[in-house]
Amino acid sequence: MRDVVAADALEIHGLMPEPAEEWRRLLRFVGLNDEDRRAMSRTVEALLRRAPEMVVGTYNYLQSVPETAAVLGWESGFDEAHLEERRRFFTVWLARVLGMDTSDEFAEYLFRAGKYHAGHGPRRIHVPPAYVTTSIGMMGAAFARCMGEAGLPGEVVAPAMAGWTKYLSVQLHLMDLGYRVAADFHRGDFPVSFALYGRLRLSAGQRLTAHAHEGDTLEALLRKFFNYVPELRADCLRPVWHSHEKDNASWVELYQTYEPAPGGWRFLHNGRNAAYAEGFAAPVHPDDTISIFPPGR
Repeated sequence: MRDVVAADALEIHGLMPEPAEEWRRLLRFVGLNDEDRRAMSRTVEALLRRAPEMVVGTYNYLQSVPETAAVLGWESGFDEAHLEERRRFFTVWLARVLGMDTSDEFAEYLFRAGKYHAGHGPRRIHVPPAYVTTSIGMMGAAFARCMGEAGLPGEVVAPAMAGWTKYLSVQLHLMDLGYRVAADFHRGDFPVSFALYGRLRLSAGQRLTAHAHEGDTLEALLRKFFNYVPELRADCLRPVWHSHEKDNASWVELYQTYEPAPGGWRFLHNGRNAAYAEGFAAPVHPDDTISIFPPGR
């Protein structure tokens, strides 16, 4: 009978924070508070009145600039179906912004938008991060301009802009997080497939393909996978806390890893259960398959 590997051989280290966790952490960091929200709310009516203009004007501008027109495939003019999709997405985003949405679901929405900007959306369009960053800055500028043109006094505009700037900066961070995770998922020398079974297919589909570097281990690919689809962590994994006594320090450092959730979750590497082989330290090779089975499969 084959021996089961040690528990720590089935741990994943260094996972990025989940979008909702990072969202809450950064909103606390920038200090977005009730006073900011009250100040922002005093400008919502003026901004909402100009919302259709902002939506239309944004894409007219992107089409007029050669670099962004090339990114969107609009060098010879708008693709009307694509333009409608973009305007619809922007309208929903702007409505949620003006509603000052700070829900965990909005964090996941922003993270997904970042993945789309990395070319992982339905149209596979890659938007360089420089244009995403500066576009968020331009939206802040548009907010300030609309407030001024609405005749709002400085004592209303200044604290409102402080709040909007905090809020938009955290949104940008969540989109950047999604972008970096998606870019990393396809960064490497050769493909490795993930085959998903049972209820996992409802969230992530039947199969995903990541890329690995020479010398990467099963753990490295699982880290890429669970960074890319963090919504699966709560189902597939459970957190494990470790302590480490730092040299020349009088305190113990705690850090978190993850291991397969109890109840029968199985991680197979080319059909072999990692729990009975080399664990997550096993090296991966071109065209390997990592299969994840929920309990009972």
